[in-house]
Amino acid sequence: MGNIRNCNARAAPQIMFGKVMHARLFPKKNKFRYGIYYFNLPLSELNTLPIAYNRFGLMSFHDQDHGACDGSSLEEWARALLKDYDLAQVCDGAISLVTMPRILGYVFNPVSFWLCRDRNQQIRAVICEVHNTFGERHSYLCAHEDHRPITGRDILYGEKLFHVSPFMIRDGDYQFRFDLTGDRFGVWIDYFTPDGKKQLVTSLTGEAEAMTKQGLRRAFWGYPLVTIKAIALIHWQALKLVIKGIKYIPRPAQREIKISATRNITKM
Repeated sequence: MGNIRNCNARAAPQIMFGKVMHARLFPKKNKFRYGIYYFNLPLSELNTLPIAYNRFGLMSFHDQDHGACDGSSLEEWARALLKDYDLAQVCDGAISLVTMPRILGYVFNPVSFWLCRDRNQQIRAVICEVHNTFGERHSYLCAHEDHRPITGRDILYGEKLFHVSPFMIRDGDYQFRFDLTGDRFGVWIDYFTPDGKKQLVTSLTGEAEAMTKQGLRRAFWGYPLVTIKAIALIHWQALKLVIKGIKYIPRPAQREIKISATRNITKM
């Protein structure tokens, strides 16, 4: 991934301008890359956001879009999840959420990232919250078995348990890598089929700046209707896959489990 300045150094909202990349490797190749922006929101500072909070606005953020999705405290949800997996003691610092805002009341976040730090600002866990176009969600908790800090060299593996694309089976594995040290924010998520073949590579890259009114205006007008653009591009890429002859896979019933962890991390 690319650079996001001061992402770990300050508990203040930021705008992260960057690029999203997806590349399907087989049976037909398909790749896209486009500009986007995300917000980096410290959960302890949500009441101070310079955008609408839990109310309508040109740009807004709503608690009900994440976590339990019922409007309850996001920080309490995250810390309860960490406690369930015996990570609460090491994740005793700030938690921030990297996500897209609502635009004119509409939001669709394919994936958001909860960055869970210790008191020394080191990342100890990352919660990847995934939403599909069918209104379902699943969260993948990424952490080391011994709870050591996550570095840019580490690779974490987790079983794919959630149906995202109607052109890809639900079975298989994910490979996660995060570069969240210093002035860098990096996320790579690659998908491997059950027989171990890498079929999809994805990344989110960018740079961050303080969330100012000027920066918000630049984001809003530089990437107009960004959340609508995200869902539109998903359907456009789906059409391209149909044209290329990729088989459509009907959506299976979602599994009861809504939260899973990388290998060797078990629930307490």
